[in-house]
Amino acid sequence: SFTLNNNPYASFGATLAWDEERNLWSTPHDMSHTEADDDRILYNLIVVRNQLDKDSEEWQKLNYDIYTLRQMRRDVRNRWKCILEDLGFQKEADTLLSVTKRSIISDSQNTSKTREFLIKLSEETTIFPTSWELSERYLFVVDRLIALDAADEFFRIASKAYPKRYILSKAEDNQKAAQCNPPPVS
Repeated sequence: SFTLNNNPYASFGATLAWDEERNLWSTPHDMSHTEADDDRILYNLIVVRNQLDKDSEEWQKLNYDIYTLRQMRRDVRNRWKCILEDLGFQKEADTLLSVTKRSIISDSQNTSKTREFLIKLSEETTIFPTSWELSERYLFVVDRLIALDAADEFFRIASKAYPKRYILSKAEDNQKAAQCNPPPVS
């Protein structure tokens, strides 16, 4: 079972590395963890990597895979956040994207509609990378969009910002990322 670090000094010194390693979502210090399949995959990669010698090739490969997976999650989250902000949810975007173990679907009768919408978003846009397996986390976000009557507008913006094309040049992909991803803070 995974527990969160509630140490008030977690952002200082050695405890920062501890917190980073156990972060199962994409953002360091994100307290909105969920026990979804993709979190268990990441957690298992971290456990296996931590059992290896840091100088080994296997450790380096797993460390790269963990970094890549986290970066992919950050990118997807930033895409969603950018669209939510375009919809006028500048102050609410982080809250709309926050999913915890206590999160619930607002109307259980919307579950199939929510799943269908997420699949449509995945199939008709590039908001998710091609290798991405649909995350349970985004079912909750879509449910919130449906409850706010903003799902169709979200899809319209996602379709324009991340259209499905067979070939996306690296320059176009980088330009799109630059529009929605804030520059790193030094």
